[in-house]
Amino acid sequence: MRIAKSKKTAAVVGLDIEAGSVAATELELNGSVSVKAAAVAPLPPGTFSEGEVADPNGLAEVLKDLFGANKLSKRVRLGVGNQRIVVRTLRLPAIEDPKELDAAVRFQAQEQMPMPLDQAVLEHHVVGGVPGEDGTAPQIDVVVVAARRDMVASFLGPIRRAGLEPIGIDVAAFGMIRALAGAGAPVPLEGEPPKQETVLFCNVGDVANLAVARGRACLFTRVSDSGLEVLAGRLAGTRGLSYEHAMQWLSYVGLEQPLEAIEGDPETLAEARRVLEDGISGLIDDLRLSLDYYSAQEAAVPVDRVVVSGPGSIITGFASRVEEGLGLAVMPSRPPALGGFDALSAARLTMPFGLALES
Repeated sequence: MRIAKSKKTAAVVGLDIEAGSVAATELELNGSVSVKAAAVAPLPPGTFSEGEVADPNGLAEVLKDLFGANKLSKRVRLGVGNQRIVVRTLRLPAIEDPKELDAAVRFQAQEQMPMPLDQAVLEHHVVGGVPGEDGTAPQIDVVVVAARRDMVASFLGPIRRAGLEPIGIDVAAFGMIRALAGAGAPVPLEGEPPKQETVLFCNVGDVANLAVARGRACLFTRVSDSGLEVLAGRLAGTRGLSYEHAMQWLSYVGLEQPLEAIEGDPETLAEARRVLEDGISGLIDDLRLSLDYYSAQEAAVPVDRVVVSGPGSIITGFASRVEEGLGLAVMPSRPPALGGFDALSAARLTMPFGLALES
């Protein structure tokens, strides 16, 4: 969703907002991609929840301080992922005229999108198709994105009050795909073309952003509440902890090491492990349901493997449990350009890294 024309020579910062923090990454593109600047700042409780802005003034203050203190470019591309964004893949007759294609997309979207289109921003992009055979007409696959206008406006207000220039709003999952496309892909044998795999990407932050993609082409995406916000909130409530402290306990306890081998308050250790066990089970169930829903689509291609990212992916035992639950190879990943950061910072900066890349 582009809201202003951007100058290719000016720096752009990828911006990702979660319940507990704001993360920003500014890239330098000079033949290769490197990180020019990056920063993460905590958000006060109640500022942001379930992928939406709850306290616009509080968010504006944090953004203003973050960008000023770290001398980041004020031109930002924001990633949004919540329940008021819907992404669908439609199979349509191959239509070359852009205006006719736009009309066909809007007509089909009226039935596919669970929101009034007069209250939504609608974008579409052709990602593939099938040739005509045996007298049948060729068809194209089109990814369609619809987002509620009022939700989009709720992000733009505090960004502008912070003195920033929003040059675009992107689906968060699209940034994830750009950041991690090709991660762990098998190296082809000499003389053979590279195989284009279909990958399930999963970024676990405060919510879980899920996407199925071939290369950089997104075929399916959804947002799941099976992320860290719910888990940290549960642990914080039962043990009287702050949100940030609860997040630290979840990362510290993990899913592998026996509790008796971990130092700390036994009751907090046991509750953190219970929360994580419930959380990983819920996420695996959501991943299975998402794969089932995706597989039922006409344009579906079987998924080859899973790539996980985000702060949840560095919790010990996370990847192996997802692999066991799905029966697919699972690999934690982050962009090579973030290799100089510690594991948690790199995991948190992966999403804004992808948002800063040109789409």
